[in-house]
Amino acid sequence: MTVRTRFAPSPTGYLHIGGVRTALFNWLFARQHGGQFILRIDDTDVARNVDEALQPILDGLHWLGIDWDEGPGVGGPHAPYFQSQRSDRHRAAAERLLVSGHAYRDFATPEELDAERKAAQAAGIPFIYSRRFAAFDEATASHFAAEGRSSVVRLKMPREGALVIDDAVRGRVEFAWEREQDHVIQRADSSCLYHLASVVDDHDLEITHVIRAEEHLSNTPRQAFIALSLGYQLPAYAHLPLVAEPGSRTKLSKRKLAQYLKNNDFKQVMDHGLQIAARIGLAPEADTFNPVIVDFYREVGYLPWAIDNYLSLLGWSYDDKTEFFSREELVEKFSLARINSSPASFDPKKLWAVQDHYMTALPTDEKMSLMMPFLVKAGLVSDPAAPETLATVRKVIEAAGDRLKVAGDILAYADFFLVDSPSMDEAAVKQRLAKAGTTPLVAAYAAALRGIEPFEPAPLEAALKQVVEEAGVKVGDLIHAVRVAVTGKTVGPGLYDCLAILGREKSLARIDAALPLCG
Repeated sequence: MTVRTRFAPSPTGYLHIGGVRTALFNWLFARQHGGQFILRIDDTDVARNVDEALQPILDGLHWLGIDWDEGPGVGGPHAPYFQSQRSDRHRAAAERLLVSGHAYRDFATPEELDAERKAAQAAGIPFIYSRRFAAFDEATASHFAAEGRSSVVRLKMPREGALVIDDAVRGRVEFAWEREQDHVIQRADSSCLYHLASVVDDHDLEITHVIRAEEHLSNTPRQAFIALSLGYQLPAYAHLPLVAEPGSRTKLSKRKLAQYLKNNDFKQVMDHGLQIAARIGLAPEADTFNPVIVDFYREVGYLPWAIDNYLSLLGWSYDDKTEFFSREELVEKFSLARINSSPASFDPKKLWAVQDHYMTALPTDEKMSLMMPFLVKAGLVSDPAAPETLATVRKVIEAAGDRLKVAGDILAYADFFLVDSPSMDEAAVKQRLAKAGTTPLVAAYAAALRGIEPFEPAPLEAALKQVVEEAGVKVGDLIHAVRVAVTGKTVGPGLYDCLAILGREKSLARIDAALPLCG
């Protein structure tokens, strides 16, 4: 048997972190078994579809390296891969279920159904439709239609017995048929609902393993009933644990951004992203600028494999020690058997640590290719191929070292190198430059800089220490003041690296310009 898995997102919103985890697990399982991973777009819910949401889903998966063997943009022998384009197959399946007696036309009005529901509630019993307005033959259907009623198609669910499945994550799961509703599978306008469409499409696309989120577990009885009634072989099921809010067992929701921003874990990530967004013109109020949406991480400069590696640990583990895997290692070691059924808490701090691990290990050339686009977007670089620009950015990256956590961080460390004069932070000027007694210290260091050879970090540091020693002050009294004078801010690469990168002429020009601000 050739393993075939699928990820079937609905274009009703942007690509959610939880959805990515589902896609990743399907991709890993297919790749490990030498099978195929299929992308299908489940767009039957026309009222909720968002046209502009489809492309970010495709782009996000491409960015993360989750490629598909069949699907949009790739094609394949089971096309089309948009559910809305397969409606003829769905309607034919609904007709087969009617003919075989596994479904019926129901002519009940919403008000009549609501009355039955309320009566059951008042009696304290589960609501199970009485089938009072069911038509199991053409004569009854014609009678109801003559009354001006319209019909939907409902499943005729069993009233006794149970469905038992062997879930690859949860083990034996049993569903009592008596608790299942006669679910609607076709609307009055003949359009078919998701549950029927999904089963038919999984069969037509020859899906062997349905690996999906826990929230779909309750859908399994009606979908299995449809499949069995149509004579299909059931796929293997694996229901993944919820991706939960930090420190919680509640599903991570993209609709709770305000709540997340109050959470310290998310606040650190969000504040960092806001600083980068402000420099490259991103709108913080945009739907995609949300730490539960994949686009957020791409826009601020995370590494795609850091995202994949972290998400692979949400519910799965190889052992108790190993956290970092190459793509090849993860494909080799992944298994459904090692997935835990308990909710997996999404931890932004842990993701940050995984990102830091991979960014720190990245060669300078690769960092440059990731970071240069941010400098271009921020208007700090006009010609990213200019030799002088390349040389400066390389020096900045090497000087910043592991301070660069995401690609967008280059904006905070390179901006003052790429402009004629830095933008002075008022608070930094007040705290570091305007302090009484700063003028003679800064002036003395400027004088020393004019004669230093070579103009490199070690001699620059020695000269500063000599100035403070002669003045009888602390190193911090001068080093912080000079940093603000040449960079305009209190953070960045080491001061001596900054001076060396700027060079003697620019360093002295900036210090001279800042002297009037000194105390």
